[in-house]
Amino acid sequence: MNRQATPSGGLDDFDLKILAILQRDNATPQREIGKAVNLSAPAVQRRIRRMEESGVIAANVAVVDPDKVGRPITVIVEIAVESERVDLLDAAKASFAAAPEVQQCYYVTGEADFVLVVTVASMAEYEALTRRLFFANPNIRRFRTLVAMDRVKAGLTVPLA
Repeated sequence: MNRQATPSGGLDDFDLKILAILQRDNATPQREIGKAVNLSAPAVQRRIRRMEESGVIAANVAVVDPDKVGRPITVIVEIAVESERVDLLDAAKASFAAAPEVQQCYYVTGEADFVLVVTVASMAEYEALTRRLFFANPNIRRFRTLVAMDRVKAGLTVPLA
């Protein structure tokens, strides 16, 4: 087994194998991870702690099915801004990040400036969100709404080398 650091941010093969297991099931006991990657449970614990402290592991969360908690509508929103002044962009980023309905927010290149992934309980809730985030912001030039008809794949798993 290669113990050399890889181009993956200084992570070695053990780290990558541990991350692959944690991305599938973050509740996997460390002793099971250790058996799978041929390390002791304390060694696995040290590696996980190091990856958490360095930010490689950004969060330990439960993935919730929005349908099962009354938020069945997923909306993708493309947003174009009037001005790309840094203070106005920062204000837009802050407002999008603060909205609990916004699951993901990307500042992008191309025709749109931002792309949001939003989950709502109803179209009425989405309309209220558009009034609060887009119509009330004079720097929003336009936005385009795409309503997801089916969630084919949703996740945050990162492919590992």
